[in-house]
Amino acid sequence: MKPPAALPPDTDQPAWRVQRDALRRLHGEVLDEPIPSSLLAAAEMVAARQDQHARWIRWSGIAAGLLVAFGVGWQGSAEWSTQRQASLAKAPSQREFVHAAAVAYAVYAPEKRHPVEVAAAEQEHLVQWLSKRLNKPLRVPDLSAQGYALVGGRLVPGSQDARAQFMFERGDGERLTLYIGSVGAAAAQPPQLGETAFRYSAEGAVSSFYWVDQGFGYALTGNLPREMLLNLAGAVYRQL
Repeated sequence: MKPPAALPPDTDQPAWRVQRDALRRLHGEVLDEPIPSSLLAAAEMVAARQDQHARWIRWSGIAAGLLVAFGVGWQGSAEWSTQRQASLAKAPSQREFVHAAAVAYAVYAPEKRHPVEVAAAEQEHLVQWLSKRLNKPLRVPDLSAQGYALVGGRLVPGSQDARAQFMFERGDGERLTLYIGSVGAAAAQPPQLGETAFRYSAEGAVSSFYWVDQGFGYALTGNLPREMLLNLAGAVYRQL
């Protein structure tokens, strides 16, 4: 049979109280003595080490945070630099494209006898020929609802390859051209969030709305008010 557990001593018993009071009388003066300087120095050393350790942990956390921030910032800077380089790479290509469209309009739109190489009467042949030369299936938009009829089209030289120009004419003789050609992979990226699909350019009296789709640029050019040209560009875009 297991013996019962011993009970803790009762400190309220007279024997314990007498012993406790005797110890207090014997060493009571020690309680009133100042703490020895050696003990204080040791305590201060321990406290200093603890404080130093806490500071090290705190600064380690700050340093780690700075490293993370630096890494994120460097990555963001690298991404921004890459995007900026891509933007700079494609911008000259698009500027060259829309400028060439304006020049082609200025050269051929005033022509009376030879504004086009292939007339609208041979539209099927015109589309097949230009599609083959540009290595891309082309379509001619129908702008009759906007008051324009197809005059015809021609092959025009680009900076690196051939481009196509379709010409349209209004009843009063006002002409409009649709210029199509490759703009290269650097300029073929889709519009970024917040950008418009159409971009506007004006060179003197000649204005253009242009856009890029799957590596090909399209520029609708004429001597028209901006809003009118934008509406026509929308009609062309929806049919291509």
